[in-house]
Amino acid sequence: MEFNKSELREWIESIAGSVLTALFIMVFLLQTYKVEGRSMEPNLYEGQRLIVDKITYRFRPPKPGEIVVIKPKDPSKKFVKRVVATEGQNLQIVNGKLRINGLTVNEPYIYEAMEEDFPWTVIPEGTVFVMGDNRNRSMDSRDERNVGFVPLENVVGRAVFIYWPLNQAKILKAPALEGKWEFDHIEFNN
Repeated sequence: MEFNKSELREWIESIAGSVLTALFIMVFLLQTYKVEGRSMEPNLYEGQRLIVDKITYRFRPPKPGEIVVIKPKDPSKKFVKRVVATEGQNLQIVNGKLRINGLTVNEPYIYEAMEEDFPWTVIPEGTVFVMGDNRNRSMDSRDERNVGFVPLENVVGRAVFIYWPLNQAKILKAPALEGKWEFDHIEFNN
């Protein structure tokens, strides 16, 4: 097969254009991520591959219930977690139940009830509080040394789609987080 100069140049331009387009998409719009570990079971499993939307959070902050990829305090790592609270909200875990702003949150997506309590805290401005769905096997915002409150600039993006393995492919939607008051008895002392 013989190439003349203009034909070779067309091939090079086509390949270069394709590479630049792919780089633009990977840097600014979408990225793939492989799930590592068991912290997001029963919703995400080891080895699944996700498509992560990197553009949404340039226009709005993460919302509770969304699954995100974050950079923890060790910059060489990335974790997949669920946003459970955002700036200004208060959070507490009591008797295995998550409370946000005083309401006990119904979390049908978690693996099992939490074994440990977490003290009342207010989520600082410009951060989110994330947890794995497998709460008792997750390194997340409860671990201040390794993750803690996640600055918004350390949220890589929102997981939107499982694309591998093909038989598990699906769109990831954030559940509506609903809370209820759980008080059997309230006393007011004068």
